[in-house]
Amino acid sequence: MKRIYLIAGEASGDLHGSNLIKALKERAARDGEQLELRAWGGDRMAAAGATVVKHYRDLAFMGFTQVLLNLRTILRNITLCKQDIEAFRPDAVILIDYPGFNLRIAEHLRKRGGTKVLYYISPQVWAWKKGRVHAIKRDVDRMFVILPFEQDWYANYGMDVDFVGHPLLDAIQQEGTRPLELLPGDDGRPVVALLPGSRRQEVTGMLPIMLKAAARFPGHRFVIAAAPSLPEAFYRGLIGDAPVSLVFNRTYDVLRTAKAALVTSGTATLETALFGVPEVVCYNGGAINVWLARRLVNIEFISLVNLIMGREVVRELIQQDLTPKTLGDELHRLLNDAPYRARVEADLQNLRARLGGPGASAKAADGMWKILAGRT
Repeated sequence: MKRIYLIAGEASGDLHGSNLIKALKERAARDGEQLELRAWGGDRMAAAGATVVKHYRDLAFMGFTQVLLNLRTILRNITLCKQDIEAFRPDAVILIDYPGFNLRIAEHLRKRGGTKVLYYISPQVWAWKKGRVHAIKRDVDRMFVILPFEQDWYANYGMDVDFVGHPLLDAIQQEGTRPLELLPGDDGRPVVALLPGSRRQEVTGMLPIMLKAAARFPGHRFVIAAAPSLPEAFYRGLIGDAPVSLVFNRTYDVLRTAKAALVTSGTATLETALFGVPEVVCYNGGAINVWLARRLVNIEFISLVNLIMGREVVRELIQQDLTPKTLGDELHRLLNDAPYRARVEADLQNLRARLGGPGASAKAADGMWKILAGRT
């Protein structure tokens, strides 16, 4: 019996953690082993077989100001997590992204000793807080990365990490095997997806701008892919009488149906791209957050799509550039400028090829199992 503790602090981590759990269980079964899994995560990880101690909805604080305002809660959670790990006595702890929290746990485990620390989905240290790479090198036994340029980036710091490919390709491949069901309210008009984020403060800032832009396109049906962690009443308060549809727990159905999308910066931009849907990337993080980010973040683009491709493939509208007019103008171009749309679609196909194909969860599980079994 191997005991594994996993920590994911966001919806995307819950998704990838759940697929990793399934792959780990399959890998262990081939050796006749069983796993006991305990986690901080969400409903998907629980459904995959982990005992979830703390749900990610209680952990997600976005931006500098939100972190400062909730610092006491964050520190209390870190202490609780350390205590729970020590009581569980796992053979390995698998950290999934979520660096502000997970790197503190990694440091604690290194000082305590006796537990393998594996990191799946690298923090974006190549974008900001590059100094964290030294803590990762010191505290993490093995890193499993999902972006093609990360392996070379870590090599510059003397670290040999495993590139396993992007787990979203697994999730999307699985989605393609399921029959597509019509979305409620289908009326034959082309669909534009609205993905305003997964956190309350994101949605509050982004959705009203998206809705104002949508008003210019009566010939299209706008469908909001709602975050399951937020209540319907919250969305209804923002929507008012705007003629849009609200759908929960069917984001991939929305993207499979959509002709274009308006997407808040984050993992959803890459998900949208991997479905081949031309999109506009939106970000409005508040004046203080943006002021700090522009001084701390060392990258040219904010969307993973453009970062991976090394150039602007999808348009990014940030802070003062994000208005209903600029958003509507770019959406109009995606919907009506055929050569422009074709170039974007071709780039999105090339993006898929760069990510290494499906199988990330199985590759990561195989590498982790070798460490657990003492074969590396």
